[in-house]
Amino acid sequence: MKARELRELTDDELKRREEELRDQLFKLRAQHAIGQLENTAKLKNIRRDIARIKTILKERELRKEKP
Repeated sequence: MKARELRELTDDELKRREEELRDQLFKLRAQHAIGQLENTAKLKNIRRDIARIKTILKERELRKEKP
């Protein structure tokens, strides 16, 4: 997902999306461990999406704290 698309979501939607991605990442890691994962690039892409979401949430949190 692109950062632009993620910025359009609300905080609750972002948190829900992060949970879904973490769950998906867990399943992909399990598949990778037993050798069933064909496209290992998915792991990298999901980790990056999670990082994007966390960055956007942190930016919003810092903006709220500014006087």
